[in-house]
Amino acid sequence: MLHKTRKIVIAGISALVLLGAQAQAAMPSPQMIEQFKNLPASEQQRLAKQYGIDPSMLGGSTAQQQIENPQVVAPRASTNNVIDQSTQAKNSLDFKQDSNKNELKRFGYDLFQGEPSTFAPVSDIPVPSEYLVGPGDNIKVQLYGKDNNEYDLVINREGVIQFPELGPISVNGLTFAELRELLTSRIQQQMIGIESNITMGELRSIRIFVAGDAYKPGSYTVSSLSTITQALFVAGGVNEIGSLRNIKLKRNGKLVGSMDLYDLLMRGDASGDLRLRSGDVVFIPSVGGLISVTGEVRRPAVYELKANEEMADIIQMAAGFKPGAYPQSTSVERFNDKGLKSIINVDLKSAKGKSARAHAGDLVRVKGASNQFKDAITVIGAVVRPGKYQWYQGQKISDLLPSLWGDVASSADLDYGVVVRELNQYGDIEVYQFQPAKAINDKLASQDLLLQARDRVILFNYNDAAQNRYELNKLVKQRLAKVKALSGDSLLGTDIFKSGFDQLNRNKLQQRSQVGGVVVGKENIDDDAAAIKGEVNKMLANMYEDKDLIKLSGVMSRSELLYPVVTKLIDQGQSGSNVKVVAINGKVRHPGIYPLAKGAKLNDLVVAGGGLQEGAYAARAELTSTSSTTEGSTISHVDIELSRALQNDASANVTLKGRDILTVMTTPSWQENKSVEIRGEVKFPGIYNIRRGETLKEVVHRAGGFTEYAYLPSSVFVRESVRQQEQLEIKKLADQLRRDIATRGVSKDGNVINYSDAQMMLTDLENITAVGRLVVDLSAISVGIEQADLQLEDSDILYVPSTKQTIAVMGEVQHAATHRFKQGLTLDQYLNMSGGVKERADDDRTYVIKADGSVMMPSSSMWFSSEDNLQPGDTIIVPLDTEYKDNLTLWTQVTSIIYNTAVAFATVANL
Repeated sequence: MLHKTRKIVIAGISALVLLGAQAQAAMPSPQMIEQFKNLPASEQQRLAKQYGIDPSMLGGSTAQQQIENPQVVAPRASTNNVIDQSTQAKNSLDFKQDSNKNELKRFGYDLFQGEPSTFAPVSDIPVPSEYLVGPGDNIKVQLYGKDNNEYDLVINREGVIQFPELGPISVNGLTFAELRELLTSRIQQQMIGIESNITMGELRSIRIFVAGDAYKPGSYTVSSLSTITQALFVAGGVNEIGSLRNIKLKRNGKLVGSMDLYDLLMRGDASGDLRLRSGDVVFIPSVGGLISVTGEVRRPAVYELKANEEMADIIQMAAGFKPGAYPQSTSVERFNDKGLKSIINVDLKSAKGKSARAHAGDLVRVKGASNQFKDAITVIGAVVRPGKYQWYQGQKISDLLPSLWGDVASSADLDYGVVVRELNQYGDIEVYQFQPAKAINDKLASQDLLLQARDRVILFNYNDAAQNRYELNKLVKQRLAKVKALSGDSLLGTDIFKSGFDQLNRNKLQQRSQVGGVVVGKENIDDDAAAIKGEVNKMLANMYEDKDLIKLSGVMSRSELLYPVVTKLIDQGQSGSNVKVVAINGKVRHPGIYPLAKGAKLNDLVVAGGGLQEGAYAARAELTSTSSTTEGSTISHVDIELSRALQNDASANVTLKGRDILTVMTTPSWQENKSVEIRGEVKFPGIYNIRRGETLKEVVHRAGGFTEYAYLPSSVFVRESVRQQEQLEIKKLADQLRRDIATRGVSKDGNVINYSDAQMMLTDLENITAVGRLVVDLSAISVGIEQADLQLEDSDILYVPSTKQTIAVMGEVQHAATHRFKQGLTLDQYLNMSGGVKERADDDRTYVIKADGSVMMPSSSMWFSSEDNLQPGDTIIVPLDTEYKDNLTLWTQVTSIIYNTAVAFATVANL
């Protein structure tokens, strides 16, 4: 029987599928539904899955059907569906666009960013006990006990339900709780031994009206449990001029109640969200007064204003002040009676300011507090934790930085640090110098300075070049992204911050476009370089308040950290007194401009410059001073015995004045380490350090001389300075060739050449790498001829090969090859051994590259027949004849000449 039933059901479902659209509209017969119900649940699911049929369609699903809400509100259609692609491609630096983004929005209107998509009632809302039942409601009654039954009872138009075993029961005007109590009592009285469970089924729908300034005003069918807010959602909310604070509910022409949506949105109070009845009207009036709140509040927006609301109410709407707000200086922009804007200052911390009356059209601007820190000490540079710290009376450097190991960076210069101190409210500063090691470790009173409020303590790195500046450059690039998008520019280098600082620190002479020629103006700086310069200038000017830059100050160089200090000292310089800056040049680790510390002496300036470098001349230094008088300024130079000054000898360690310049000289005859390399057939090949003026003969002697296998004529000597000069000449040749090609292309008799071929030729020429070979006569040097010897330079290389026994023949020969050298053979014989020259060879210009790198060009073949001119290691080159013409072309030109000559003679004869 089960098998037969299954066949019937399958046949019925197949028929539904084949009928297509008509079958989708048709419903299965009751017999088919009953047979489908009799199948097991697993069989029902398999058949439904196989034929793509919803089991609930056939009524066979034993599980309770889940009720889903239809989507009644869809996102509002955009008023601007067409977006210009060119607008999308605009630069992100669009100030008008940024201004629009910052425009205040109406509060609460984003709650209704949708429009109704269906009028279907919502049916899954829980039914409260006080729900008033009415015609169309469905009451589900489940009986259990002696008998089990289920009834779906619908309230008819007269407000009566037809209970099969109890008869008609009037429920008109009852609440759901009263209905449940009534039915339970009747069942217990008239149906002995039976218990009941009464629930609500599908609810009736009611018809309401949404009028006024709604987004989609009109008549809507909603659930009988709907409230004012649900009616607003179904209607898509309010339009641009609709009110959120005075939504009215009218029933039979009378005002039932009103709702302020701000109570729901700001305080979660839904007491005014009244339940609707059939025929109710939800009326949305136009908005009343508006007030704008911006600045340091948590929720800046445009708010709707009710009568008699005060400033405290407005700030409460905006969710209060931000932590960085300064409400004492709040400004209110208000239109006066003459139609002009006026500014009113309000102290929203005072009772008077809070109780001030708010007016429609006001713009309340809550100002922010100052970013300045009160009595804070700033620590930047080579410290572990740069930043701002609390200051207290009696605080010293050792209190601020207690430990060298835990508070100072391992790369710090322990001999030089500065304290920048403000003198007055105008920001004038003075500088104090100290030694971090003696201040922190030894707590020496003269170095462990007593700090004051708003002091800035700067420590420096001992070696600026060893710092990893990746994060610093990343910060610069991120800040430049809003001004100009940077790409990898090889002209700027990888250190963007350093490039910007160099541009910023550039002096006037370097800004000239020409020095040897005519000065036409300042150099045009690249756009990227100019942008970097401006951004780095801003960053350094605000270094002490820039949290990101303070965090990365540990990798900044000495001159970068001191730049804002030096700039400020120069700015506060006055007429009649020298600027409080000094400079040090020469053999010190960090030459440059430094702030003049209070009471600084000459040895303090040397310490600031990182100390003396190797090769510094300590016996004498030059101090240049500038003296200003009413008649002008004079410059004087004084010689200082630097070694005594460094030992704190009072006679030499003079007190510095503003604009003093100390020049540390180099020890006479001092030179950096220079070395040359000797390779090949010498007894001790290797790298040798040389002194200034040392010659090749002397270094060869130090290398033990030549071995018995050395072939001196083939030696190779390479010099870096010669290679650079050759590379420069190659560049000049390429430039000259480029001009020649351009001139030939525009001249009257110039043949037109292919541009791409010429460009390839120029590219090949520019890619040639110079060798830097210098021709030396080692044979002459070895026998003691002084004229052949030469002084060595740094990085020179000498290669002495072993004995050569070959001669190479290259170029336009039949078979280029290398032949064994035979004493007595001439040039022509070596050419014949390579098959002779080709037809296109320019044999009149054959030349020989000697083994030592020199070139020998014969003046006649008879001179070149001497066997002594060729030596082992030589190379014979036969060049190409660039003006070669084949026989056909030659005879064509000859025939043309003969013909033209004959015509000329005939013409003359006829005269």
